[in-house]
Amino acid sequence: MSSDPTRARIVAVDAMDVRFPTSESLDGSDAMNKDPDYSAAYVTLRTDDAAGPQGQALVFTTGRGNDVQTRAIAALAPYVVGRTVDEICDDLGGFSRDLVNDPQLRWLGPEKGVMHMAIGGVINAAWDLAAKRANQPVWLFLASMTPEQLVDLVDFRYLSDALTRDEALDILRRAEPGRSARIGELLDSGYPAYTTSPGWLGYSDEKMVRLAKEAVAEGFTQIKLKVGGDIADDVRRISLVRETLGEQIRIALDANQKWDVAEAIEAMRAVAPYNPYWIEEPTSPDDILAHAVIRRAIHPIKVATGEHVANRVVFKQLLQAGSVDVIQIDSARVGGINENLANLLLAAKFQVPVCPHAGGVGLCEMVQHLSMFDFVAVSGTMDGRAIEFVDHLHEHFVNPVVIENGRYLAPRAPGLAADILSDTLKAYLYPTGHVWSERA
Repeated sequence: MSSDPTRARIVAVDAMDVRFPTSESLDGSDAMNKDPDYSAAYVTLRTDDAAGPQGQALVFTTGRGNDVQTRAIAALAPYVVGRTVDEICDDLGGFSRDLVNDPQLRWLGPEKGVMHMAIGGVINAAWDLAAKRANQPVWLFLASMTPEQLVDLVDFRYLSDALTRDEALDILRRAEPGRSARIGELLDSGYPAYTTSPGWLGYSDEKMVRLAKEAVAEGFTQIKLKVGGDIADDVRRISLVRETLGEQIRIALDANQKWDVAEAIEAMRAVAPYNPYWIEEPTSPDDILAHAVIRRAIHPIKVATGEHVANRVVFKQLLQAGSVDVIQIDSARVGGINENLANLLLAAKFQVPVCPHAGGVGLCEMVQHLSMFDFVAVSGTMDGRAIEFVDHLHEHFVNPVVIENGRYLAPRAPGLAADILSDTLKAYLYPTGHVWSERA
């Protein structure tokens, strides 16, 4: 083992299959995922500096997806093992480009699918390692960089017709004044959240209404309900919640890609009397033009999408086509923090608010850093923005999110907050952990 942290090297890329039996309580259930087991393909960049930090991140799946996701992460080990920690952490832009642009790996995408998510998981683990070495949470580590350092992290290929490097520099430079004040504001009062916890499709009416009341009592001013089953049933559920909460609380809806275009328009016209705030993923996340058609047809109800968008190019086109009112980045879907920085800059260029997806284990912990960085160093505003919150499985993390009065408190612990407790890893490792062996 190295005793000199300046010479530390990556000696392994561990990929652990960690699953939680949430299908038993129908937590996370929606129109497309009727019985999900929230799961983490858990990445560790292990170094030979036993006394120093290790890099952790995860890629979210809903169960059997871990079968392929963990193998994809493990397949990246030869491209990472042997590199020095300094080499990776001092050039996170170069590290991202090396993995994303490997000519043989690109054949599996390019820049989409299981392999791209695996690359994103490894890149996020590298950011965790770098921020821990700097003794800063990732949001502050990013927000401490100069505009020039930040644009060096971004791959502008395929983006220059919508966002050039110079335009990105201008966005970041305009946000420089007031950075310190915004950091202080985050530390004092946190970042707005909305909650999906009451709205899972498998919940009974009684449970849905009770949880909606509790969410408002806890300070949330927006909740989200899953839709996409029978239209009459969707209308009934939304009407119950609207009657319970009144008109002051925003109710967002999420169809999880269930509908074709005509179905989406019909469904939203049926629920329009109950004043939904947005409809999320009304159709295929790849269908940019369909989103534009739906958006025009259901105005003033907003259209939101992004949790299943594969890369920055699709985000670019959604914005260029005027297909969305809200962009929803996901910390574990694209190629890591570097590509999400591109997505934040695109959203800022087109002046579209970003409300991240966080409906999955560990996603709240990781994505909060991106929104907080955006507030400090990119958009400079929280107007029209909120991070999704689901009240599930946070107890399994070393540094879980903290929500007070409907707001995320800014994390202060170094890193990405993706570290899972060792006892959880032992219990929920699939299929040998005792939680799963007892069920088997």
